[in-house]
Amino acid sequence: MKHEIFVDGQDGTTGLKFEEYLSVIPNVEVIKIESDQRKDYEARKALINEADVVFLCLPDSASREFVSIISNSKTKVIDASTAFRTNSEWTYGLPE
Repeated sequence: MKHEIFVDGQDGTTGLKFEEYLSVIPNVEVIKIESDQRKDYEARKALINEADVVFLCLPDSASREFVSIISNSKTKVIDASTAFRTNSEWTYGLPE
């Protein structure tokens, strides 16, 4: 079973690292957004809701905005920002 993963902010430093790590995992398909659609709200919304896992590599305000547009229960979010670190509804963890 392949897991579909979307990295929002895929062209930034953190996003590029996530993509590098994910690209060698055999049961992972990284969903990419075309560069001309990166600012397209509807295109990003569609990809976020299509993915099994979304890595948000965005500023805090953008992370909060895009978490609010998830409309399905299957999408899991891993946020690289500080937007949800003190939110009691989120799990905060250090991978180290």
